[in-house]
Amino acid sequence: MALPRLVPPAVVDPAQTGALRAEVRAYLAEQLAAGTFTPCVDAWLTQWDEDFTAGLAARGWLGMTVPIEYGGHGRSFVERFVVTEELLAAGAPVAAHWIADRQIVPALLKYGTEAQKLHFLPRIARGECFFGIGMSEPDSGSDLASVRTRAHRVEGGWSLSGTKVWTSGAHLAHAFIVLARTAPVDPAHRHAGLSQFIVDLPGPGVEIRPIISMNGAHHFNEVILDQAFVPDDMVFGEIGDGWQQVTSELSFERSGPERFLSTFVLLAATTENMAAQRISRDASLGRLVARIAGLHQMSAAVAAGLQRHDPADIPAAVVKVLGTTTEGDIADFADLHAGGDSQYADLVRAAVDQRPGFTLRGGTNEVLRGVIARGLGLR
Repeated sequence: MALPRLVPPAVVDPAQTGALRAEVRAYLAEQLAAGTFTPCVDAWLTQWDEDFTAGLAARGWLGMTVPIEYGGHGRSFVERFVVTEELLAAGAPVAAHWIADRQIVPALLKYGTEAQKLHFLPRIARGECFFGIGMSEPDSGSDLASVRTRAHRVEGGWSLSGTKVWTSGAHLAHAFIVLARTAPVDPAHRHAGLSQFIVDLPGPGVEIRPIISMNGAHHFNEVILDQAFVPDDMVFGEIGDGWQQVTSELSFERSGPERFLSTFVLLAATTENMAAQRISRDASLGRLVARIAGLHQMSAAVAAGLQRHDPADIPAAVVKVLGTTTEGDIADFADLHAGGDSQYADLVRAAVDQRPGFTLRGGTNEVLRGVIARGLGLR
C-alpha cells in the first residue's frame, strides 16, 4: 500500500519571485551598512524593534496577504514566504510584528468578524498593532485540550479567569488571542467546549509577569486573567469552535521558514569561518546545508498549498519536526567547532542558549510525530 504524500509538491517558480527576493536582499544590505541591526540567532523571537518593523511596513512587506480593502497589499502566500525567508536568513529584528503578521492575519481573515478585520488588519499592515498567543498553560504541556482557563457568560460579554504561560512579547503587545473553556469538560469529547477571545494587553483583570531566561533575556511571559472582561464583539470565531480554529492557526505557526532558519545566520558564519580555515574542516557542514535546502523546498511548497487553501496541518507538522531538529543540529555543530572571531562566538553562544526551545515551541516534536503518524494512517 502506497503511503500518502505528507508534503505537497514544490511548484514555486524562482523566476517569478527572483525580483522580489533581490529587492529584499538589497534593502537588508542597506540596513546592515547603516548599522540599523546586528544579525542575530532566533531574531524572530528575541529581537523586538518597532522602528525596523515600521520600515518594513512602509515598503509593503507587512500584511502582504491581507486584501487591499482591509489595508493590506493583496499579494500571495508565496510572495510573503520570499520576504520572510530573506528577513530570517539575514537575522533581522522582526519579533515585534511576527506573530501578528504570521498567525493573526490569516486567522482574522478566516474567522474574524467584519468589524474585527476592519479594526485590526489595517493596523497590523501598518506595523502599529502587535499580538501574542494565549494557548499554553501551566501543567498542560502540549495538550491544549486540557486548558483550564475558563470563560463565563456575563452581561455584554464574557469573564475570563486562568493563567497562560510562555506568551511571547505579551509585555509589549497590544492584544492576544486566548483559548478558554466555555463548557464543562466532556471526557468523551475533550476537544469540545473550547472558544477563543481577543483580549487587550494590558487591560483590567490582566496581569503580565515576566519569565526571565537563564541568560537574562525577557521574551516570554506569564499572563494571569482574573475576571478579565471581553465584550461580545471580541469573541473570536464561534463559541465552541475553538479547537478547530486553533489547529488551523497552528498550521501557519508550524510551517513557516522560521522553523528551519532560526540558526541560519550561524550556519552562514560557520561556512565562512570554515572556508577561511578559522575553524576545523568537517564534511558534516555540507549535510546541514543540504538539509536546509530541502527544508526550503518543503516550506515553499506548503506556502503554495496555503495559497490554494489546501489543508496544511500534516505538512506543517513535517516541516516543524524536521526544521527545528536541523536548527538544533546547527547549534550543536557550531558549538563543537571552536574558533572564529568574537562575533562568531556570540552567535554560537546565542544559539546554544536558545537551542532547548527549538523543538518545544509550536507543539513539541514528540506530539507532532504522532500527528504525522496519523497522517500516514499508522495510528
